[in-house]
Amino acid sequence: MEVINGVLLKPFGEEKFGINATKSNGVVDKEIIQRRYGNENLSNPVHFYPSSDSNVNQDDPAGDTSKPEDGFCEIEMEEEKLQDSKTDILDSDDTAERISPTETHMKKGESNDIIAVTPKINGYIQTIQPDFHLPKPEAPPGLSSSSPYQYENGDVVARSKSLSDSLAAVDMPSIGKFFKDRSNSLSATISKRLSSLKFDDGDDDYMNHKANSVDSGVTEFNISGLKVVVMLKKNDGEEQIKGRVSFFSRSNCRDCTAVRSFFRERGLKFVEINIDVYRQREKELIERTGSSQVPQIFFNDKLFGGLVALNSLRNSGGFEERLKEMLGKKCSGDAPAPPVYGFDDHEEESTDEMVGTVKVLRQRLPIQDRLMKMKIVKNCFAGREMVEVLIHHFDCGRKKAVEIGKQLARKHFIHHVFGENDFEDGNHYYRFLEHEPFVPKCYNFRGSTNDSEPKPAVVVGQTLHKIMSAILESYASDDRLHVDYAGISKSEEFRRYVNLVQDLHRVDLLKLSQDEKLAFFLNLHNAMVIHAVIRVGCPEGPIDRRSFSSNFQYIVGGSSYSLNTITNGILRSNRRSPYSVVKPFGTGDKRLEVVLPKVNPLIHFGLCNGTRSSPTVRFFTSQGIESELRCAAREFFQRNGMEVDLEKRTVHLTRIIKWFSIDFGQEKEILRCIINYLDATKAGLLTHLLGDGGPVNIVYQDYDWSINS
Repeated sequence: MEVINGVLLKPFGEEKFGINATKSNGVVDKEIIQRRYGNENLSNPVHFYPSSDSNVNQDDPAGDTSKPEDGFCEIEMEEEKLQDSKTDILDSDDTAERISPTETHMKKGESNDIIAVTPKINGYIQTIQPDFHLPKPEAPPGLSSSSPYQYENGDVVARSKSLSDSLAAVDMPSIGKFFKDRSNSLSATISKRLSSLKFDDGDDDYMNHKANSVDSGVTEFNISGLKVVVMLKKNDGEEQIKGRVSFFSRSNCRDCTAVRSFFRERGLKFVEINIDVYRQREKELIERTGSSQVPQIFFNDKLFGGLVALNSLRNSGGFEERLKEMLGKKCSGDAPAPPVYGFDDHEEESTDEMVGTVKVLRQRLPIQDRLMKMKIVKNCFAGREMVEVLIHHFDCGRKKAVEIGKQLARKHFIHHVFGENDFEDGNHYYRFLEHEPFVPKCYNFRGSTNDSEPKPAVVVGQTLHKIMSAILESYASDDRLHVDYAGISKSEEFRRYVNLVQDLHRVDLLKLSQDEKLAFFLNLHNAMVIHAVIRVGCPEGPIDRRSFSSNFQYIVGGSSYSLNTITNGILRSNRRSPYSVVKPFGTGDKRLEVVLPKVNPLIHFGLCNGTRSSPTVRFFTSQGIESELRCAAREFFQRNGMEVDLEKRTVHLTRIIKWFSIDFGQEKEILRCIINYLDATKAGLLTHLLGDGGPVNIVYQDYDWSINS
């Protein structure tokens, strides 16, 4: 290698190392620099300044923002300071010597190989930067690098300076600045890739990827380990619907379900007005159409018709054209208005005739804590005290006052503190419903009890059934396996349900028939599960599930009802829950009067607890409760409640049957009963196993406690 006219001629093989030399002015240090191979003790930091045309790894940490000229790397050197007190430290001006501006320094190793080429700039020695493909030099131990780096886009990112030598000898980067700079760099890189995304047209993989992107409207690429998905905008030429599609419906209407499914398949946004939920909108429907039949579809303010008109137009192929024609204009004020959140229908609610008496008693009775049967009873009053107040205020006899007290007890305004009697004169203690210890824990209590005239339990149950059915139709999948709890929590239907359950405070459950009671509590249980998941979440696991079922309560008919007491106390005739030794209702409990006399094992296929392995959520009518329960059992077993392995002679059953085996009977009896609810294939396999006289093994499936959302 030699220098001719200031140009360094390199032999073959050195070109790949990026070694070059140019003319420059500068001063050479006394100590000749040996880059990366030197044995000197370096005390000053090393600064690397990549050239503008070099590619630098974007993952490099940040540093200072200063930048030298010509893209060279500057290495500041200092002679090793001697610790000997007899040795004088040379001044920095004495450690350097000036050389000719036209000279070029080169350091040769023992084998005459050139190690570094150092042109001079501004009178000081400079070191040529190595080619960017080579590994970057590492600082010696104890030396912290604070060199700035420059990315391809020109942004300079500074590396945080290390602590002083007295504190630490390692690099301690500024974490906050580091992440901030990396975030800015990543954002800039993504923007750059989005704006200048280029591929080789001859690449078959790219052409396939491009074709798929055009078809799906999605472009995907990776940046620094991140997967970026870009949704392409629709063509401007596509016509957009400016109007509004509305239709009136009812809960559990097959034609309404067909219309809803049709609009969802087409991706059309629509407004549904369920007149079972918004009852006052039925008058509007009659005024617009002349009848109360549903469904009735409106395109803006124009009546389109019902399901027959929709099917006719769809079969003729003119639906899209008619849709564009009728919805090409913006919706006018004459179209059916969407339901508004937070506004209830105005209904006349009659005040209970006993409310005036209750208000007087609340003000004049000495309500206080008392000692009774070695227990402190809070917020109570004596029966004789209430009789005295009634006699003085209403100017009636003692017998009439006692009769008024019994009426208040039957309407659940007051209760005996231990549930021993309705009302009697004397030293018996009573308390108002709002003072019961369980009331603040109930999720349908909102600061005060409902003093309105109690509605019949049948009416409340029917309204609950309609509202919850409307919620499922709007916020659950068609197969009811998945429920959108977040969407339900924000809906107007759910807000109305929360208001409705306050009517349960003093409802009279004793007036319900057996079928009405069965449907009422099945529906109440499933509605409470949805409410509980929204309010407290759905625990995953049998241990947390026990508290979930016991702690979420409603006030119903003056008593507290949890999910556990409804299932095991009412529907299962006060039987112990699985792995429990205590019955839900003890002796003397008033709720025993509501318990169903006989257990129907099919209730277990109508109760949904919000998990994936439970039966699907549904709501029942009192008129068809038996057939609806059989349908629920058939759907459950045909889905995943039972599997038959003919080779191993094994039947895989849901774990629900094991937990409540006392309700189903012996295992072979269970299998014979299940045949009636299986499809033809499973029924044939199970019949073959039971009929050949051989042993049949029963294995219970694992239960999935995850939420069905």
